[in-house]
Amino acid sequence: MDSGFPIPVSVLTGFLGAGKTTLLNRLLKDPALADTAVIINEFGEVAIDHLLVEQASDGIIQLSDGCLCCTVRGDLVDTLADLVDRLQTGRIAKLARVVVETTGLADPAPVLQSIMAHPALVQAFRLDGVITLVDAVNGEATLDAHVEAVKQAAVADRVVLAKTDLANAAEVEALRARLKQVNPGAVLLEVNEASAAALFNCGLYNPETKSADVRRWLGEEAAHDHDHHHDHHDGDHDDHHHHHEHRHDARVRTHSLVHDGPVPFSAIEMFLDLLRSTHGEKLLRMKGVIELAEDPSRPLVIHGVQKILHPPARLPAWPDGERGTRLVLITLDMPQDYIRRLFAAFTNKPSIDTPDRAALEANPLAIAGL
Repeated sequence: MDSGFPIPVSVLTGFLGAGKTTLLNRLLKDPALADTAVIINEFGEVAIDHLLVEQASDGIIQLSDGCLCCTVRGDLVDTLADLVDRLQTGRIAKLARVVVETTGLADPAPVLQSIMAHPALVQAFRLDGVITLVDAVNGEATLDAHVEAVKQAAVADRVVLAKTDLANAAEVEALRARLKQVNPGAVLLEVNEASAAALFNCGLYNPETKSADVRRWLGEEAAHDHDHHHDHHDGDHDDHHHHHEHRHDARVRTHSLVHDGPVPFSAIEMFLDLLRSTHGEKLLRMKGVIELAEDPSRPLVIHGVQKILHPPARLPAWPDGERGTRLVLITLDMPQDYIRRLFAAFTNKPSIDTPDRAALEANPLAIAGL
């Protein structure tokens, strides 16, 4: 494959009526999004501005600025494979990125998994990030009513608040605080701030510095910036709307695991295998940078969605001088301290005959190999 691969893929999600298509139409006019393919995974009306459309063939619409737009009629995997085929046969001159817009009720995990789990696609594409749109007027009610909406917010790298001009300021502030609680690591933007530069390039490489930016990718800066927001929903509320205290929100947790010093690859492999085999469906998203005992000078980068792991990659060197192992896991309904105890069992260097370690290694659910 040529050097244009892997192509970054951004997943745009958000509940029905949140304004995804309006945002897409605006973004597609941005010169920064030339040579972008937009895949719309919707059933029914899709109102991409007809002014932009030049020609349509095989379900792919060529837009006047060189963007491509297609509606997924079959499987997303087939559509992505078709794009790769068009590139390789020269029917598309070049492709800088792909944006997949999901249906409003969709759980984003299957979309992310279809990119990560397919052996050919994982060579051609890499997940850049998840952008979730939240409607400021109906956002609170939607999060209360639908666990899918909470999951969409929880797995996001960027959360965009739409329709803030139609909601009152107190509602918007309460919604911002709530979204920060659900996903402290995401960058929270208002829709007028949601430029291509702000939404894309969520990956490990920061295009401005041309280097790997671990803190930014793991969401540590966003979480740090908003530490003071975390207690907003802990007090008593007079408002009847809050009496059930957001039943879905408490089901989502972000776990940050840090270990100073190198870890054997076998320990990390076993930790991930055991976690995915016992609670894979509860693991919404996972990112990590690991200092390996076998080669501490080159960090291992892992990125997963539920039971699927992107092939682990090695960086040539530590980008920010700060070594060690840092994992961020976003979970739904995971037993409170299960992850921490499991991680401690593998990283706290217990002697090999401790019951803890032996019990974990003898576990029939631990499957060898990533």
